[in-house]
Amino acid sequence: MPDVLAGGIFVLIGGAFVWGALGYGLGTPLRMGPGAFPMLVGATVAVLGLAIIGKGLVAGEVTSFGAIPWRAVAVIVLAVLFFGFTVRRLGFVPTSAVTALLTTLASSRVRLLTAVAVAAGLTVASTLIFVVGLQLRIPLWGPWLGF
Repeated sequence: MPDVLAGGIFVLIGGAFVWGALGYGLGTPLRMGPGAFPMLVGATVAVLGLAIIGKGLVAGEVTSFGAIPWRAVAVIVLAVLFFGFTVRRLGFVPTSAVTALLTTLASSRVRLLTAVAVAAGLTVASTLIFVVGLQLRIPLWGPWLGF
């Protein structure tokens, strides 16, 4: 059953991307619009989810999930909400650092020094990828910091 559940999650996420992409222009195959890539990725994820569901139904595996790590779930949800609500006013660098630190600390096995190192590495990597490489127009430091 874990495959069926995982496949269902893939189908839901892929379907959400497809549905969201419908609000944007798809364009043509030679001149793709802003909705083309999310549509293709969402459809691919949904099809993979259906394949995983099929595999799970054919295999018929039953596995116990065990206890749900509620602390980790809550911390990760809070980190994503924090990023979404503060990135424009706090800036990309500090928001990414805090978000990465929170998600790293979601695990009870991670020590603080390791979490800080991972957060620093993820912040540098995400800044290089999104702000420098993809040239997203997100301020590095926001107005809340007075820069």
